[in-house]
This record gives sequence, structure tokens and C-alpha cells, in this order.
Amino acid sequence: MNRKARAYCSLALLAWNSRPSTVVVVSAFQPLSTTTTRSPAVLASRNTVAGRPTCEITRRAMSTNEDTDTTVDIAGNLADVKARIRAACEAAGKDPSSVRLVAVSKTKPVPMLQQCLDAGHTIMGENYAQELVEKVGILPDTVHWHFIGGLQSDKATMLVGAFKNSTVDRLTVETVSSLKLASKLNNAVPDTDSTLLKIFVQVNTSGEDSKSGVEADECAALCQDIVAKCPKLHLQGLMTIGAPDDESCFTALAECRDAVASSLGRADLELSMGMSGDFEAAIAAGATNVRVGSTIFGARDYSTK
Repeated sequence: MNRKARAYCSLALLAWNSRPSTVVVVSAFQPLSTTTTRSPAVLASRNTVAGRPTCEITRRAMSTNEDTDTTVDIAGNLADVKARIRAACEAAGKDPSSVRLVAVSKTKPVPMLQQCLDAGHTIMGENYAQELVEKVGILPDTVHWHFIGGLQSDKATMLVGAFKNSTVDRLTVETVSSLKLASKLNNAVPDTDSTLLKIFVQVNTSGEDSKSGVEADECAALCQDIVAKCPKLHLQGLMTIGAPDDESCFTALAECRDAVASSLGRADLELSMGMSGDFEAAIAAGATNVRVGSTIFGARDYSTK
């Protein structure tokens, strides 16, 4: 964490410990040289997200150009990835337009996302709910967001609420693995919003305890329940995070999709699989949605996590 971030966190902690009626903290929504007021209650409620200090998430989401890695050629990287997707599609006999690229921008500052937008790409992926919410408030409504991280059911309302001034069809949640979470998301969609919230059901195709997702043999039943009980959601397809270098996970997801499609009488269910290291193999196995981050935005710095 750099000196600015340490100063922000220290000031926030000092403010909470002293509990004055109002406190002055460095605003996440303005340059670090300006200030705004935050009440202790608001500060406390925003203190942590998923065990990480909110100030760290905010610092990363709201970083200015001086924090941006100028050595990363985002436009060039994006063009290269899209060329590789086209080549993989051609090799598989697929229409390149049938594969969606999600540029995974987690932990990356807004100016880097803006470079991606300037290059003509508007589909972004985030892993942390608070970070996505903050970035939604800054970037234009032309961005479509994919949430691809673990989502606690008590964060569903916050996540969906970020789109209250537009429509929820700008959001796709790719990590639904229980009826409880699906129901929370469904209930969070305003009655006044005529659009549907798109979701993918996450499947644990590797059998690893460290991976989230419903078991493959339980997936069809879960999808049937979601379709029957969550009318504000649109089941777009299935998603997996396979084991490294194990392409059998892609085959397993495709087989699971076929079973779900048969049970629902749908032929349009998508497959979200493949990341920076294996998206070409995923396309060969039938992926329609690939999630690529470090190949576009550069390596991530997890030293402060």
C-alpha cells in the first residue's frame, strides 16, 4: 500500500476510534487533495468488504492517472486477444460474434478501464461487489458489467441497487450456485424495472473443495427451481472455473449444459468458461463467454490483500 493509501486508512481508523459527530476523510470520489465529510455510522458501515478494508477497494477503484501502469498497452492487448478469439473460432468452425469477451478489470483503477472503453470494448468483469458498485457510479451507462466473484446473499441488494438509475440488464451475475442467492437477487430487482437480471449458474466441474459451484448432478434441479421461482431473472447459461490445465472441466460443463437444456426445453444456454491461460481451448470446447483479465490489463498486485 502506498503512502496515500496508508494515510487514507489511518485517517479513517482514527476517525472511527474517536467517534466525533462528523469526521473529515479523504473522499473516494474526488482527488486525494480534496476532502468531504462522512458520519461515523457511514464510515463504520463501509469499513470492510469480504474481509478486506473498504478503503483499499476504494483506493484501487478510484485511483487517478498517477496510479495507472502506463507500461500496459491496453488497446494493443485487447486487439491481440480479440484476434486470438477470432482465430480460435475459425479453427472451431464458429462465428467469432458468437463468443463474448469479458475484460476482467478487478483491482484495476478506473483510468485503465477507460482506456478499454476508448478502444471500443464495453463489457467488464469484476470480482468484488463493492468495487463493482463504485465503478458503476463513475463509468458511463454504456458499460455492461459481469460479476464473476463469490457473492454473499446479503450483498445481493447492494449489487443490484447500483443499477437503480438505469436497468438491471446492464448486469450479469455469473456465480449463482444456490436458490437462496438467486432468490435474493430476484427480490432485489425493482418492480419498476421491466428488464431481467441475467445470471449464470456456477458449476464445480473440478471437484475441488476450493472451487465454488453446484455439483454437476444437482445443476439441472437448481436451474429448474430458479426458472420456476425467480421470474425477474434470466438464466443465460452455466459457468465454471476449471482446474488449471484440465480441459476436461470444459467438456464436463458442456455436458452439464446439455442436460440442463434438455430439462428446460431450451437450446440457447451459454457456456462461460476459459480465462487468460486457456480461453482458446475453452472456445474449442464450446465456450460462448470467456473471461480475460491479466492478458489485457497486466498482472495484478495482490500484495496488499
